Amino acid sequence: MSAGLNNAFESTVDCFGPAPRPSSRTIMAGMDGTDTAMRAAAAAFGLARRQGARLVVTFVACHSSLAALSPAVASVFEHEATARLHAELSDQVRSSAEELDVPVTFVKAFGDPYTVLRDSADQCQADMVVVGASQQAGHRFAGSVATRLIRSGRWPVLVVP
Repeated sequence: MSAGLNNAFESTVDCFGPAPRPSSRTIMAGMDGTDTAMRAAAAAFGLARRQGARLVVTFVACHSSLAALSPAVASVFEHEATARLHAELSDQVRSSAEELDVPVTFVKAFGDPYTVLRDSADQCQADMVVVGASQQAGHRFAGSVATRLIRSGRWPVLVVP
């Protein structure tokens, strides 16, 4: 495996765009490559640009349900897929930050999406959290990440369909 694949599930932080203003607000967006998450990130970029805010984009890497079936094989595929997705999203975030002149911190973390997004929003002292609506049918019964973030009541949460 290459060095990039060995650390697919290690946390990273990259900064793009201009330096944030000292008194700027902070908007945090969750991003996982799904259509709704990409729309949420676009909305967060627009909000950050209009408000002169700093944007923290958090990508959560987590194990899929395939890992339980065949850990050795699934691990290799998961690492490759996660590394590729992270690289693609990082390039898109960098490009958007430079094009829109928005200060962006791009965080990659491993774990449960709700827990990582909650902790990331707390650590960056987010004034608002922007996430995409879940497209999974089971979340209507069990609750989605967006619903759990709203219920925590720590920050305003914008859920983008």
